[in-house]
Amino acid sequence: MKFTATATGTKVVNRAGGEAYKQNPKLELVSLLLTSFVKDKFYEKESSQLARLENLVGSIPDKKFVGKAAIYARTEFGMRSITHALLGNLVKIVKKEPWVKDAIAKAVIRPDDMIEIMSFYLQKFGKPIPNNLKKGLKKAIDKFDGYQLAKYRAEGKALKMVDLFNLIHPKPETDKQIETFEKLMSGKLVSTDTWESKLTQAGQKAENEEQKEQFKKDAWIELISERKLGYFALLRNLRNIMAQAPEILDKAIEMLIDERLIRKSLVLPFRFQTAITEIKQSSTEGARKVLTGLAKAMDISMVNVPVFDGKTLVVLDESGSMNGKPMDIGSIFAAALYKANDADLLMFSDRARFALTNPIDSVASIAEAIKNSMRSGGTNFHCIFQVITKPYDRIIILSDMQGWIGYNAPVAEFASYKSRANCNPFVYSFDLNGYGDMQFPEQTVFCIAGFSEKIFDIMALLEKDKNALINKIDSIEL
Repeated sequence: MKFTATATGTKVVNRAGGEAYKQNPKLELVSLLLTSFVKDKFYEKESSQLARLENLVGSIPDKKFVGKAAIYARTEFGMRSITHALLGNLVKIVKKEPWVKDAIAKAVIRPDDMIEIMSFYLQKFGKPIPNNLKKGLKKAIDKFDGYQLAKYRAEGKALKMVDLFNLIHPKPETDKQIETFEKLMSGKLVSTDTWESKLTQAGQKAENEEQKEQFKKDAWIELISERKLGYFALLRNLRNIMAQAPEILDKAIEMLIDERLIRKSLVLPFRFQTAITEIKQSSTEGARKVLTGLAKAMDISMVNVPVFDGKTLVVLDESGSMNGKPMDIGSIFAAALYKANDADLLMFSDRARFALTNPIDSVASIAEAIKNSMRSGGTNFHCIFQVITKPYDRIIILSDMQGWIGYNAPVAEFASYKSRANCNPFVYSFDLNGYGDMQFPEQTVFCIAGFSEKIFDIMALLEKDKNALINKIDSIEL
């Protein structure tokens, strides 16, 4: 791999008004899919993200890649709303290809995925509903039993599960399906075994507040001791468990640090940081145990951080546009990479500075120290290469890529640094907001995106194969 300052890319002006380089459409699509929760970002509104997604789906000739990207983003990274929108746009464009129904079925991993895909399509395009969409959702229904369909009936929503069935008319193929479908359509398919229903029943059965608290305690004890509580629900309810059922807290923490449950859950790493922040605000007995468990769980979720040969520089953007979720995510990945490798940590906004934290601390502790030291300010990519002097084997930049100070992208400064330090490092451009802009020509960097720890598996491959992310998506069978 050769890095040259003369490599060219498509120059654009980014959202902050600075010079940048445009990714090719496939990489831009993947960046958007792996970083978007279809919510407003600092430089891009929700409507703009959806418009950009629609344009990308339309402009990429390889439509099968688009379908595979939806599967990858949903099943490997747990991204939901953005994949629903992608599939809704895809079925509008590709009407007769048989692989489309398979892409839909494979991208559906929960019953409410089906409702959301159909809701997006109807809101955006209305009727008639494409046959490929109907066929894909019919195929997806076969994945779920009566318990799962009852759990996600979506009562109270504009489009309920029963409405979806009325739109696509799935045909039951087994006696069990006949019974399940009939119960759903008659309103008799009711889930009574979810954690939500258990707690609701506890409140309804109680005759007074004292009894209500006892019933809730009993419900938590049953849910946790029998492991009927999902991992994400456990993470969200730690404070309630601490307050309402302290007797079961040790078993709850056993679940919290269960590696198999962490892997299966697709819980994004920054969710642990959110839970840590919430528990720190609690004065309830057991908070220390829970914080220790959360720190362990985050470390477990990061066990596949690559250990690179040689010297690594981890660079984290601390400019104003990184406030909120980008910094939550960036600090965690910076901490994990810093902890696992022989690495230096550089923070930058309008100027760059080295940061030093104890690498034997937990990922959670290092991430918190990084966040607490955030300066904000403007975004000056040039200062990264003006400050560093020693040679690095790789430079990992975590940013929303919206540089604007100095206007021009830092290609000249990068070339000057390589000459001064007599090195030719790999550069990872880690796009934390999926805007699709880069600060270097694509030929000189690995542009990656994603909130899941699974992105580390990609990083381990990239120095051998620059197109690893695209190739991994292409390898999905349709």
